[in-house]
Amino acid sequence: MIITRTPLRISFVGGGTDLREYYKKETGTVLNTGINKYVYVILKKQIGIVEHKYRINWSQVEFKNDIDEINHPIVREVLRMFKIDFPVEITTIADIPAGTGLGSSSSFCVGLIHAVTTMIGLKKTKYELATLAAEVEVDILKRSMGKQDHFPAAYGNLNIINFLSNERVEVEPVLCSKEKIKELENNLMLFYTFQTRNASKILESQIEETNNKFDVLTEMKNLAVPLSKCLGEDGSIDEFGELLHQNWILKQSLTKQISNKEIEKYYQLGLDSGAIGGKLLGAGGGGFLLFYVQPEQKESLINALSELYPLSFKFDTSGSRLTYYDRSDEN
Repeated sequence: MIITRTPLRISFVGGGTDLREYYKKETGTVLNTGINKYVYVILKKQIGIVEHKYRINWSQVEFKNDIDEINHPIVREVLRMFKIDFPVEITTIADIPAGTGLGSSSSFCVGLIHAVTTMIGLKKTKYELATLAAEVEVDILKRSMGKQDHFPAAYGNLNIINFLSNERVEVEPVLCSKEKIKELENNLMLFYTFQTRNASKILESQIEETNNKFDVLTEMKNLAVPLSKCLGEDGSIDEFGELLHQNWILKQSLTKQISNKEIEKYYQLGLDSGAIGGKLLGAGGGGFLLFYVQPEQKESLINALSELYPLSFKFDTSGSRLTYYDRSDEN
């Protein structure tokens, strides 16, 4: 039996420039981080005395004998990619519901590939895990999405990620002191809006507008380096919140589907209650609101957003990791 633990992510700035429609023309750049909320994949190789070859436990339970019959698209394509032709059981557990803007499908894909490759004796680097997961979702499943979510899932930590026209990806750690990281963690708050959405539909409209909004996307990606400098020795950490706000204003202009009246109401309530800036996470339309707020204003912010669920978190520092490996079922 194998268990992997893979972090969900927060994307701060530059989202949309990880879409192929953008980075094929100009290098895309995002700044994001893994967080200590996780997707767990449990993979068990079964002996041959089973009624069905594949058992997959997710929001439904599947019993299948042929990979092509599997309904879960990521499971189907990962098992096909690695030619898994023996009985296995797969179970997934997540700290946070899907469709909430924290990159859960990509974290699951990275975690599943990590588990499957470990089971068959293939050692993959973090870069390979992220790249293979992006291949499954973007190229094989043809989902309307970019590649940024797969890299914080694999790497964890706070990184600037560049997407090159030749499909290579550069991961550059944001270098800063532990004290700055703790201060930033302490000044960030997540609030669940209780709205879920289909990210692919929102991203489809964004992809269609990429050429028309190319300059806006470039402005968004150009915030990544200034954002990282806020965490430098001479940086102003409160400027982090101001730049988040700039990115959110730009992001809203990409397509009308990113925000709605209720989200705008909550965001303005946040600003009125002391938050310096923030954004809606993920493609838009629902999920989690992120705010940058000084500690003395936190209580005011929580009271103002009493209809929402406040979620505490810290940055993940390990990326996808193997948390359990029992080799007894290998023989």
